[in-house]
Amino acid sequence: MGLDLPLGLPRLYAERHAGAENFPVFLRGLHRRPGFFTVATTLAEVSPDRPFYPARGMRGMTRAAHAAALGLPDPSCLGRRCDLRTAARPAGAPMFWTLGANQAGKAAIAAWREMLLPALTQDLPLRFWPFEGRLAALAAPGTLVLAETYPAECYRHIGLRLAGSKRSRAARTEAGVALSAWAATSGVRLTPDLAAAIADGFGSDAAGEDRFDCVCGLFGVLNVLLGRRDEGYPGDPGLLRWEGWVLGQTDPPLAPQPA
Repeated sequence: MGLDLPLGLPRLYAERHAGAENFPVFLRGLHRRPGFFTVATTLAEVSPDRPFYPARGMRGMTRAAHAAALGLPDPSCLGRRCDLRTAARPAGAPMFWTLGANQAGKAAIAAWREMLLPALTQDLPLRFWPFEGRLAALAAPGTLVLAETYPAECYRHIGLRLAGSKRSRAARTEAGVALSAWAATSGVRLTPDLAAAIADGFGSDAAGEDRFDCVCGLFGVLNVLLGRRDEGYPGDPGLLRWEGWVLGQTDPPLAPQPA
């Protein structure tokens, strides 16, 4: 299952505050940190046990102040290496930030609290890529392997170039030609409903861009499973222990752009 949300923690935050041996163990212990998912309204409420911020926009708030409240030396420590921009895509937002269109914090809160944590406390057979091994070693009957995906990363993997914003139905319709072509060349058979949705640009409502990204992420996962792209398994011990990685990402991260 490809998840378009963070699976992992910023390394320095994890080393100082996670209190666990790796990210999967940290997740399993979150039921003992009840305030972790409560988004802080003010910097005074931010702490390692309550890292998500801000609940709403306020004048003067900065990521530098957010980092300092978490005991981190600078804003770059709020992100993971896989959140950095590459030559092929822009940067993702720091995972504890919850404001604006380009933020991942709310998705992490919803998925970790409402999906992953209940599944883990019920001892469901979940395995986390890449923390627990390579994809081929984890995939087995009766096991659900979870991997982080990033649709903007998947676009290039499946030969897609967006001519405009993904919010535009016309741009999504044009990109659908590449989606259908990828399926045809990959031996992936589309259901009639999915083929129609692709040809239609995923509808005219505001959720069309979400459906579009969902399919792009799915095709990105299939691209790896079908052996058409390397999984991008990282060799860095810090990534394998704490930060995680985006499935199929092989481009190295670039230095952060100046603020």
